[in-house]
Amino acid sequence: MSFSNPAEREELTNLLIRTGRSDQQAFAELYQRTSSKLFGVCLRMLRERSEAEEVLQETYITVWRRAASFDAGKASAITWLVTLARNKAIDRLRQHREEQLDDPLRLEETADMRPTPAADAETSQEHQRLQRCLDQLEPPQRAAVREAFFTGATYNELAGRCKVPLGTMKSWIRRSLLQLRNCLEQ
Repeated sequence: MSFSNPAEREELTNLLIRTGRSDQQAFAELYQRTSSKLFGVCLRMLRERSEAEEVLQETYITVWRRAASFDAGKASAITWLVTLARNKAIDRLRQHREEQLDDPLRLEETADMRPTPAADAETSQEHQRLQRCLDQLEPPQRAAVREAFFTGATYNELAGRCKVPLGTMKSWIRRSLLQLRNCLEQ
């Protein structure tokens, strides 16, 4: 499923709304249509299949419990689902933060975002559009946004690594996110 077709997006919205009403059949279909994309998000962020599988399971447990809170006026169904998966993956990364912060080479690999099999497989139109928009950012801002979202790094950690004041880092991230939103809306 490409998720870019308005009819498909509407179907996902309806499935998510029905899931919020405890419709198990809708939940099963929602899982079937979205699990591969969400697994790709988890795997790309976590880089370990077993970790990604666990986070995916946690994500769908949360979807089942919180689908009633979904508001189609605020975000599309796929955006809501990806955000849940991403946040769960960030939580998992933060659990393992001690290991990552002890190995500077590992941080450089994460910041460089070297392609993984999951990244290669993720060639959807949305991903390509996001990548084009990210490429429009200046390299330091692009690296900071990627590290913040893919490793869950805090503003303080990013500012320290980039050797810039905390306020500067917050401005970089905020302006970069606004630029990304504008680019994606075009």
